[in-house]
Amino acid sequence: MRILMLAQFYPPMIGGEERHVRALSIELVRRGHDVAVATLWHAGMAEFEVDQGVRVYRIHGTLQRFAVLFSESGHQHAPSFPDPELMRGLHRVVIQEQPHIVHAHNWLLHSFAPLKAWSNARLLLTIHDHGTRCAKKKLIYNDAPCSGPGLAKCLRCTSAHYGPAKGPLVLLTNAVMSAFERHVIDKYLFVSHAVGVDNALIDAGLPVEVLPNFVADDIGTVSDVPHERLSELPAGDFMLFVGAFGRYKGIDVLAQAYARLEHKLPLVLIGYHTSDSPVRTTDFPAGITVLKDWPHAAVMQAWQRSLFGLIPSIWSDPCPTVAMEAMSMGRALIASRVGGLVDLVAHTESGLLVEPGDVDELQAAMSLLIRHPVLCKRMGEVGRSKVNAFRASSVVGRIEQIYSELLQKEQVTHVGQHHYQQL
Repeated sequence: MRILMLAQFYPPMIGGEERHVRALSIELVRRGHDVAVATLWHAGMAEFEVDQGVRVYRIHGTLQRFAVLFSESGHQHAPSFPDPELMRGLHRVVIQEQPHIVHAHNWLLHSFAPLKAWSNARLLLTIHDHGTRCAKKKLIYNDAPCSGPGLAKCLRCTSAHYGPAKGPLVLLTNAVMSAFERHVIDKYLFVSHAVGVDNALIDAGLPVEVLPNFVADDIGTVSDVPHERLSELPAGDFMLFVGAFGRYKGIDVLAQAYARLEHKLPLVLIGYHTSDSPVRTTDFPAGITVLKDWPHAAVMQAWQRSLFGLIPSIWSDPCPTVAMEAMSMGRALIASRVGGLVDLVAHTESGLLVEPGDVDELQAAMSLLIRHPVLCKRMGEVGRSKVNAFRASSVVGRIEQIYSELLQKEQVTHVGQHHYQQL
């Protein structure tokens, strides 16, 4: 099959979604498919390259020319409406690649949707966040989980997030495009059941399926040669958080819980700063080490060195790949009882689930695992076994099957239309 992925960011851009798209694309090439990726161009990146057999096209957008519109120059997101230059760029890529399947992963879909009928391709959307329902994509309101959308509330929220001029436009155009795309998307894939519920799409009468993110089959295999950045880690045991330094990731809750610990281990935070609900990492208590922008290979070796992992998200974290990566290294997890985390972490078996934002419960769970390293090891081994269900060999085959089913459905439709015309 000829497959075109649509993803606004692609490695070397950092993030779980970016790694997912790359891993899926490379695995599909390994299985004999013809795969290309269309993504946004950013300064310093090649407009075209081949990444382990995957053809990567980096295309320019009209809005990208106005840097003032973006809070992060290194992450210029796809807009909430069709961008003229992005449409032209996608048009060129489709002509070049002639895809049977277009598999979208985020708002770059908005610039492809008007081209869908012309492309003759079947269109899938994997939903990794809450972007079809929430213009901020996280269902967070005033730094707390949102109870649900409302016009006045959403206007206030998007205006505060994007600015008073940009916010209402993003809110309106995203709502319009999401409604339009219901008529052109051939199948929705949710990375967890919670994502479907949070986006109000599970019971909407649409073709949907829950299919989790995955990790490479060899994810638990790391180099025997220590990465140079490991020298920045504390000596001995430590607790580890990996992710964005945003309030929605529960960073400030984690810092408060750590400050209350009687028997402390070092706490290491590996991640990157974000403009989305940022946390001042310079204000953390003694004993917390903040390490920024680590390469993935070094992160995996850090998991191998850690005692256990922490994912204290306060938002409905859809299906964090970082949880699977920690589990693949045999690490127990303390995670929030929210979103897709409840599908990944089996409470009291592969880790502990705590209420999001509950400092006392998080502190108690940390104390328990610090005092019982044997329990950590036992939970970690359960997690290592559980992660087998999320390996590429288990998940990508189902994605291939979905592709085939959509193409077969198209063939049957065309045969039926031809027969009707003959009659």
